[in-house]
Amino acid sequence: MERKCLECGDSFTGRADKKFCSDQCRNTFNNKLNSDTNNYVRNINNILRKNRRILDGLTPNGKSKVKRTKLESMGFNFNYHTHIYTTKKGSVYYFCYEFGYLPIEDDYFALVKREDYRIL
Repeated sequence: MERKCLECGDSFTGRADKKFCSDQCRNTFNNKLNSDTNNYVRNINNILRKNRRILDGLTPNGKSKVKRTKLESMGFNFNYHTHIYTTKKGSVYYFCYEFGYLPIEDDYFALVKREDYRIL
């Protein structure tokens, strides 16, 4: 039985459940199908990775203090973080993976690196 490729429309023969004439057509079809979702996720992951790189560069010894303007000038996006940690005293740390920041006085941020970072 002759079938048509779902991607390019060419005729092909083969197994009864085969839908594409080649691996290239199969990959192209699936990439088009998932492109909207993948773009959204890719953009957010890029922002999170950039935020992490900035915090990593500013926290060489595991702790530091930096002004908000320094973070903003480096392209840090405060709208994106991976998780939030609230201490027993009520302080709220925002984390990008293992690097966190805590808003403190006079537009400064305390930066920390969580050494015992584990996937639960």
